[in-house]
Amino acid sequence: MTLLAYGAMMMPSLEAADRLAKEGVEVEVIDLRTLLPYDKEAIFRSLDKTSRVLVVHEDVKTLGIGAELSAVIMEREVRRARRAGDARHVSRHALPLLAHPRGANLPNADKIADAIRKLAEY
Repeated sequence: MTLLAYGAMMMPSLEAADRLAKEGVEVEVIDLRTLLPYDKEAIFRSLDKTSRVLVVHEDVKTLGIGAELSAVIMEREVRRARRAGDARHVSRHALPLLAHPRGANLPNADKIADAIRKLAEY
């Protein structure tokens, strides 16, 4: 599967991908590095190989970069009339800076690995 991440979420995403590799789940991790512009072609090339995508970011689900990435991917898939899974793994309904205890809302390697397992079953 394809995992899209950037910034602080790269380390836990890579750690989760390493864990899943030991379980036989191959994860291609793409570091977006920049969000404007982001490398759509790299995302689409990976998605063509995997047909599954997980977006990991620190933002809330609504109106976060994950929503944009998911929308762009699904629009492309609809245009191509191709069936594909899509998922986002994000902070839970509160701004990350307001999370207590610090970081409790943020994705971590355990949560990312669980999301990968669920998506791999699709």
